[in-house]
Formats: sequence, C-alpha cells, structure tokens
Amino acid sequence: MPRSSVPPASSGACSSAPLAPPVGALLRRYTDAGEPLSCQPVAQGLLNRGYRLATTRGSYFLKQHLDARTADRDTIVRQHRATQQLHALGVPVAPPLPDSAGRTVAVIGGHCYALHPWIDGRHRDGAQLSAAGSRRLGTLLGQVHTGLERVMEPPAPDSGHESARPEDTFRLIDELLRLVRARRPRDGFDELAEHRLRERRVLLAAHAHRRPPAAAATGWVHGDFHPFNLLYRGAVPAAIVDWDRLDVRPRAEEAVRAAAIFFVRPGGELALDKVRAYARAYRRAAGVDRAELAAAVDRVWWERLNDFWTLRWRYQRHDRRADPQFPAVSALAVWWTREYEAVRDAFTS
Repeated sequence: MPRSSVPPASSGACSSAPLAPPVGALLRRYTDAGEPLSCQPVAQGLLNRGYRLATTRGSYFLKQHLDARTADRDTIVRQHRATQQLHALGVPVAPPLPDSAGRTVAVIGGHCYALHPWIDGRHRDGAQLSAAGSRRLGTLLGQVHTGLERVMEPPAPDSGHESARPEDTFRLIDELLRLVRARRPRDGFDELAEHRLRERRVLLAAHAHRRPPAAAATGWVHGDFHPFNLLYRGAVPAAIVDWDRLDVRPRAEEAVRAAAIFFVRPGGELALDKVRAYARAYRRAAGVDRAELAAAVDRVWWERLNDFWTLRWRYQRHDRRADPQFPAVSALAVWWTREYEAVRDAFTS
C-alpha cells in the first residue's frame, strides 16, 4: 500500500485523550504487516492502552501511549532501544517492530503508537510460583539490572532520592480522612479506608524517628516490575513488557518493591519462604550484597508506611480502578511493621 497517504509524523508530543487507534494509517507504514482483520482492546492498564491487532499476516500488540509523563516520542524511543538491546543479550522482552523506514514510534494525529509482536502467555503471581519459580524470578530481575547496566548510558551523578517526610504524610492523612468522611452514602470500602488511615497515623507517629536517609540512584531499572508486566509460557518467563517507567533509581529497591507485589497474600502477609528464595537468586544475579538489600528493605518499608496512592486515586482523582488493590496493600504496611525483622532477614539471609 502506498505510504503517501499516511499522515505526517511532524510532532514528537502525543496528546493524552484515548481514541480508537488508526489501524489503517498505522499498517500502511509497514511493508509486511498485512491487512487489518480486527482490533480488540486487551485488559486496560492504569496508564496506557493496548489492543490485540489481527491482520492477514498474524497477530500483534498495538500500544497507545497515553501517560503524560512518558508519552513523548524521544522517551518512547529510548525505551524501545533498551528493549532491543536487552533482547540481543537474551533477556525475554518483546521489542517493537520497526516500520519500513526503521521507525518504532508512529505519531498519528498527535498520538503515539507502537507495534509489538503478540506474545502468547499468562500472568503468574507469587502464589502460582514454586520455590524454583521464585528463584527464577529473582534471577530474571538481576539479569534485567545487569543488562541495563551494559546497554544504557551511565547515569548522571544523583543527589539522592529523599524519603517521605512524616509531616507531609500526616497532612495527606487528614485530607483523605476529610474526603472519606464526607462520602454519602458510605460503603464498606469507605469504612475500611477510614480504619486504615487512622491506624496508619498511629503507626507513623510511633515510627517517625525511623525515617531512612536519602538513597543515591544506583542504576537503570524497569520501574514497574510486577505480575501484570511479566508474561509466562508455562513456568518460564516469556516477556517482560511495559517499559514506560524505565529510569535511574536505586536498583535494590526495585527488587524489594517487586517482591512486595509478587509475594503479598490477600491478608497482607508476605510469603517469606518465597521471598528468601527470590532474594538469594537476585543477589547472585545482580551482584548486590546484603547491606544494599537491607538498606532497600528499610526504604521500601518506609515508602509503604507513607504511601496512599490507591486512596488518592479513589478520593482525589475519582478513579476506582485501583480499589481492588487497597485491602492487601494497606494490610501489608501494618504486617510489615510488626514483622519487620523477619522480613529483613528473608531478604538478606
């Protein structure tokens, strides 16, 4: 098909309003992608949109970049180059497909799109991972971090990432409590939210003296490593997806943060036997020592103690998509505080 009818990609900025993807215009950029047959939304993420695009040549994953912080062409191209280079190192990723001009980002009508191969697979959380699977997960994240160290430019000197200030968190708690109490009619979620906010205020007052110091960024990280961004074929990871938050951050904190998502149980406890297997494998693969991981545990625990992102989405943004995560996330902060030494030992022993 002639490419002359494709709208010009004159702007590097992408607007944030979601629209039906311009499949015909997009496919005209590719010489061998085939003719479109169907384009169906897949489970929608919290930041961007994805579609399963079927053509006469096969299936593809079409991503529409919407998140204002990362949906500019230069940022997306950097992510794409990182995944292409990681793929060459053998890390399981799904790099974008270049069009006939070698471009991986299409800017059409002010919106950014990228075409990826469709990866058949399923998501697996920690409850579905054996001890061997937990070790495999830790090794995989270690390979991501060492691979990024090889393929990305060295990070610039960093002044450090400040941990949350208790006085700011107390103000946020008061604001969220005001919004929760103003809800009419109230439901079970509102009751639990008020309980957790009041409980957290007491916990934070008791532990405010344990605020960790600023941590310097130590390397490039995926930035959003959790079960919905990892596809498995059977017990083997097939692809790490959604690299929108690729950034320079303390790498060991990503390891702790990921474990707190993969291995949290519905009641808020961590499966510490699996955490231990995962952390040992990560330390070996990434070359991270116990002291670095212990410091990361301190900082991620403090982050969890001060974080209310799910409630901010519901009560400040009026967006309820994160509601299902709140019960376990809010319970984890309480349980982790009570079992702090056991959690730290699981990551460092």
